[in-house]
Amino acid sequence: MSTNVAIEIKDLTKKYDDKIAVDGINLEIYKGECFGLLGPNGAGKSTAMKMMYCSALVSSGELYVLGLNVKKNYREIKSRIGVVPQEDGLDPDFTVLENLLVYASFHNIPVAEADLRAQALLRLMKLEEYQDRSVETLSGGMKRRLAIARGLINSPEVVFLDEPTTGLDPQARVWIWDFFKHLKSEKSTLVLTTHYMEEAEQMCDRVAIIDGGRILTVGKPRDLIRELIGKEVVEFDTNPVDLNYYLGRLRAEGFSYQVIKDTVSVLVKENQEGRRVVDLIASDKIFIRKPTLNDVFLKLAGHQLRDE
Repeated sequence: MSTNVAIEIKDLTKKYDDKIAVDGINLEIYKGECFGLLGPNGAGKSTAMKMMYCSALVSSGELYVLGLNVKKNYREIKSRIGVVPQEDGLDPDFTVLENLLVYASFHNIPVAEADLRAQALLRLMKLEEYQDRSVETLSGGMKRRLAIARGLINSPEVVFLDEPTTGLDPQARVWIWDFFKHLKSEKSTLVLTTHYMEEAEQMCDRVAIIDGGRILTVGKPRDLIRELIGKEVVEFDTNPVDLNYYLGRLRAEGFSYQVIKDTVSVLVKENQEGRRVVDLIASDKIFIRKPTLNDVFLKLAGHQLRDE
């Protein structure tokens, strides 16, 4: 295992009875990078992450975190990582400050040191004035910030973030992602799952798109966009009567495309011109835009709704 690798995964599998949630994945996550696990509901991304932070047992394969085998060294791994789960799991019986101090005690952090760390984290999270309040009095965004502070109380070498901004209003989401950029600037290793493709595109150094328990692709967002989508996307609306006619014209010209209901997204490669698509199509609603990571996600994982 290279000294630059924070997490190394070889043929990792997780089974629940007859169901395979993670199906033989291979992956390396490097120290100091922000790595995103992306996929539709039920893809296996959260299960894979839970095995990384020792919350789910490995069925088969090998998984090393910070050079330690999760099957044998899970206690030491837990002492060196931070976890912000999808459900905050804050204790309503304790105040904001007490939630941090109790969690610090689980890591055997001396009381005086724990108090210093907790106070510093509350200031960093803009929660210092709420330290003596009950957790139940906090807004959703404040609870999320407190959960993040709790995940950082042991000064972790790797931080796992499972859907860190789900259910938050736009202002809270922006604040939290700005804070993650701060962590990233300090060379922290971040591993996250998210449904927000635009955030993953801006935040992550690399991403893996997972579906059916398998990794479909791994790479830098901009590289994946260029390789799998192209330089631009032409979108247009049509009706069912004309759809096949226009798709035939696009195929004849060598264009690839994605169809979602009555909207067609034409993927324009480097050697093609988006204006040519405009010439081929008659539509009241047609425009050319930059490709995004969401286009990559839809191309690989599809657009059908999934159960949670």
